Amino acid sequence: MEFIVLILIVAFSYLIKQWIFNIKRKKRRKYYNEVYLKSDAWRRKRYVVLKRDNWLCLYCGEKATQVHHKRYAKKNIGREPIKWLQSVCKKCHNKLHN
Repeated sequence: MEFIVLILIVAFSYLIKQWIFNIKRKKRRKYYNEVYLKSDAWRRKRYVVLKRDNWLCLYCGEKATQVHHKRYAKKNIGREPIKWLQSVCKKCHNKLHN
């Protein structure tokens, strides 16, 4: 009986941690999409990356219109270094996210 209770406590603890993680991820994603991508800081960083890559998609060589994050800064959205960003066309960007 004690073993079953212990298993239930561990399982419940895991579910709570997952639930909290998902809530934080949704908040972070909302901030990223609704605030950061519309900020002047992102527009400047995006321009620097596109200019660095000569406005060309690094995957197919077509005209790049978007910037892809290879990685994200864990806690501070917007603090990613330029080397984590790459210029891509819309078609290649969609492929990267599928």
